[in-house]
Amino acid sequence: MRIDLNADVGEERGDDSALIPLLTSANVCCGAHAGGPETMRRTVALCLKHAVIVGAHFSYPDRQHFGRRELDLPAAELRQSVLAQLRALDAVARAAGTRVRYLKAHGALYNRMAADAGVADTVIAALKDFDASMPLLTLPGSVAMRHAEEQGVKAVGEVFADRGYRDDGSLQPRDASGALLTDAGEVASRALAWIRGGMMQSVNGKSFELEARSLCVHGDTPGAVELAAALRGLLADAGVELEAFA
Repeated sequence: MRIDLNADVGEERGDDSALIPLLTSANVCCGAHAGGPETMRRTVALCLKHAVIVGAHFSYPDRQHFGRRELDLPAAELRQSVLAQLRALDAVARAAGTRVRYLKAHGALYNRMAADAGVADTVIAALKDFDASMPLLTLPGSVAMRHAEEQGVKAVGEVFADRGYRDDGSLQPRDASGALLTDAGEVASRALAWIRGGMMQSVNGKSFELEARSLCVHGDTPGAVELAAALRGLLADAGVELEAFA
């Protein structure tokens, strides 16, 4: 089996220099919820150094709340914001001799797209304006995944190694019990169980099927580097090949 290992980076909250070498794909913050041009340049350079694929990690324009608060923006404003973020990172990547290879929403926008058809369609329109051939990394079985595929945009599912799930397969809200997992052994063994059986357990102990190609660790999760290292080690021991999906 081949699995991609991705993480959110360029957010100035974690140790990117230690985390990026452990990844196959990096979701690079586009400056709307954190970071900025210099951080983008530094992060892209690290990705190039370690042969890690660059993806654009766009969000609501909300630095005050780190992009984790929903904003009810007019569709035209949201579409333009997303497009501007993608173009900003792409310009940095091209100047460094590479390019953005995939797209992924961050925080509240990721969760909103997973359930809200109008927001999903608005963002997908921006993605198509940017490059309709690029895949969207998103929550398996979500509205965003379904609408992307219906509109000719490739959608790739991901599993969150360090996040809890509700019974319906959506993510447990960050302010609720069991939302964030930080024990390296628990995170790695849960990921391996999913890889072997295709099943994930919710915070209530319910098992549900989760079809995905990529495994995610959040760069700002406490001990993110240790989590990623534990995942790589356990997957390698199990004969799982780490390979970027894009």
